[in-house]
Amino acid sequence: MPAMLMYPQFDPIAIKLGPLAVHWYGLTYLVAFGLFLFLGIRRLKDQPFASVTTPTRWQRKDVEDILFYGVLGVIVGGRLGYCLFYKPAYYLSHPLEILAVWQGGMSFHGGLVGVIVSMVLYAKLKGRPWLQVADFVAPCIPLGLASGRVGNFINGELWGRFSSPDLPWGMVFPQSGSMLPRHPSQIYQFLLEGVLLFVVMWLYSRKPRGEGQVAGVFLIGYGLLRFIAEYFREPDDFLGLLSLNLSMGQWLSLPMVLLGIYLWSRGRNQPVLTTA
Repeated sequence: MPAMLMYPQFDPIAIKLGPLAVHWYGLTYLVAFGLFLFLGIRRLKDQPFASVTTPTRWQRKDVEDILFYGVLGVIVGGRLGYCLFYKPAYYLSHPLEILAVWQGGMSFHGGLVGVIVSMVLYAKLKGRPWLQVADFVAPCIPLGLASGRVGNFINGELWGRFSSPDLPWGMVFPQSGSMLPRHPSQIYQFLLEGVLLFVVMWLYSRKPRGEGQVAGVFLIGYGLLRFIAEYFREPDDFLGLLSLNLSMGQWLSLPMVLLGIYLWSRGRNQPVLTTA
């Protein structure tokens, strides 16, 4: 029989001090927020944001404030998105469990909506065009997503579909209820939506772009890469595949791509960021 990799059964608890338990998944969220802060501060030094003076200059406090608003958007939007997109009937009959975030259940697409709403709110409070804020934020997101996928792998969740027994990196996830090898889709998503998308976004954003184009490329890139990765990821057992044999993640990614194309196309006729 071909050799197969066995999923290492990580302890989900990183540190335990008496009744206090710190989970690896929580630490990956902290890493994601730290990466955003680091990249955001670095982005302040790059053009065009280093020269923006209207309505005010971009400063470190802007990055910190955006992070605060973004965290709220991720948590509220991610939870509500999961409840609405994946289990609407269940949470309609158990509304108090919507608040039970510690039981798990977060949606990236819901979190994205939450972040967009929080960025619109932040932009209004600061008097900045919200697409300017979106263009600033977009390149700082992918590495945080990569960190989250590491957390998924450590938790042994969101495993992939069955792979060929000959696939050298095919991995057995005993918690899936099967001892057949699967695609380690968490790693695929780490590499695609995290590392690859970060490289593309960071390089693309280094040159002046029309307002909204950087955010548009993020939406297009994530939507396409997530759509591809979903072909290797096991669909949620309570949903399975939907129309056209597409998963919920794929259906939710399609509007992202369309919105991204619209923003990028619109941005071709928009001036670059005001620097005076």
